[in-house]
Amino acid sequence: MIRRLYTLQGRGTDPYENLAVEEVLLSRAREDSCILYLWQNSHTVVIGRNQNPWTECRTTLLSQEGGRLARRLSGGGAVYHDLGNLNFTFLMPKADFDIPRQLSVLFLALERLGVPAERSGRNDLLCRGRKFSGNAFYRASDAAYHHGTLMVDVDLDRVSRYLSPSKAKLASKGVASVRSRVINLKEACPTLTLSCLSSALKDAFSAVYGQSAAELQLSDEELAAVSTLQRRNADVQWLYGQQIPLTLSCEDRFSWGGVELHLAVCRGRVEAVKLYSDAMDWTLSSKVETALLGCPFQTGAMCTALSSAELPEAARRDVIELLKQQEI
Repeated sequence: MIRRLYTLQGRGTDPYENLAVEEVLLSRAREDSCILYLWQNSHTVVIGRNQNPWTECRTTLLSQEGGRLARRLSGGGAVYHDLGNLNFTFLMPKADFDIPRQLSVLFLALERLGVPAERSGRNDLLCRGRKFSGNAFYRASDAAYHHGTLMVDVDLDRVSRYLSPSKAKLASKGVASVRSRVINLKEACPTLTLSCLSSALKDAFSAVYGQSAAELQLSDEELAAVSTLQRRNADVQWLYGQQIPLTLSCEDRFSWGGVELHLAVCRGRVEAVKLYSDAMDWTLSSKVETALLGCPFQTGAMCTALSSAELPEAARRDVIELLKQQEI
């Protein structure tokens, strides 16, 4: 039974730190308490625990434009976060985990702000028939959390650009996102601000659970744990090295011949390469295959490897351009 309520307002916009705080808070929610954590990430695509980043996001474009990729503990699909989005997390003992009750906090806050909302399926919230919130869930041994997005004034152009599939033919055994039409809540309520929404959520949290919430402070020990998890969350192996097989294929025809390139990727590296070509240079395929084998599955890394290979200049230029065009 919930006897104590706490709120925590995130102070920074680093996704790796914010997700680390969320994980550390699980240890605070293993008795009779419930925590509402409100936080924001800047310019970030967050993918689910079992998703392939390359099938969910244009990772190269995101990086080139100063964005970051993050992987959360929970399942579900990929989402884009910027400072027009407010994230919420309810954390509590598993025995008290109650999705309808948690959602009622959101609905009450939005109702008080004059924003119509409804639940769709198992994890989406809609306004005027369009999605403004995706929800996901995580259960540890004793505690659980329910988190999600609240799109107030998100850059929708970036949502469509980063979360669009690449041009390459990708086959993955990872969990794929289901795309939905989205809406910013400011479209329904032009005067809505993130500050107002945050305050409304805290008030609704106390109303639904029938008691006042205290502001939570992290201990020095918890802050040290956050730093450790923050480093893990930012690590390339955590982001890209999940053992989720992926295959890529792309093809084109050039003045010197046609190519059909196939890559098998696992743990973020190219594990197998096959280049089919009708080029007159019979050594071309083996040289490309050797250059790419073992390479990180990143556009820049693969292009650099090909730049150093002993290839005819035209072939080097065209195969590099082919890889760049895939928007991996």
